[in-house]
Amino acid sequence: MKPPPFILGLTGSIGTGKTTTAGMFAEAGALVWSADEAVNRLYGPGGGGEETVRRICPEAVPKPGFGVNKDKLKLCLEQDTGLLSRLEAAIHPLVARDRNEFVRAAELDGAELVVAEIPLLYETGGETGVDAVVVVTAPENTQRHRVLNRGTMTETEFEGLLRRQMPNGEKMRRADFVIESRSLDEARFAVGDIVRKIKEAAWQRK
Repeated sequence: MKPPPFILGLTGSIGTGKTTTAGMFAEAGALVWSADEAVNRLYGPGGGGEETVRRICPEAVPKPGFGVNKDKLKLCLEQDTGLLSRLEAAIHPLVARDRNEFVRAAELDGAELVVAEIPLLYETGGETGVDAVVVVTAPENTQRHRVLNRGTMTETEFEGLLRRQMPNGEKMRRADFVIESRSLDEARFAVGDIVRKIKEAAWQRK
């Protein structure tokens, strides 16, 4: 019997290059699931998260059936910071269910490696649901430059988000693998090395 896929949790602070690195794992043959993309699906029309958001912040769902208005949700959370923890507690189970369904489908397809990109993996205790963790890291000035250049976040918002996240140094200490995203070539080489090591470990499990 073919063993279940190896589940690699991929995490790191904002602006470290997680999504780019996840794409490299996909190029190397892994199936990639993204927590952020799951939330986007849940917040979209018919996505399943609309009613959950409406109970916490009704103004963020002005037209039932049309999804969550993210701008209004952001404003709602800024006006009452206590709502964020309530929202996260309500949405995380839906995100976890989405991930579990993805992994089950991957197993049925005979996949060897699933990469789960989860920005708040350690903060939410998500490391208990994966076989190993890779942390993507970058210098803080690089993080800041990347994030602010997107034009979707102010410097104050960036600093606030960093304070909410576990320091990247602590994530690196806990990780099984670390990828420094200083250059694409270095990151791609590290990804290939990690995939090779995981496949060797998976082969030993058979």
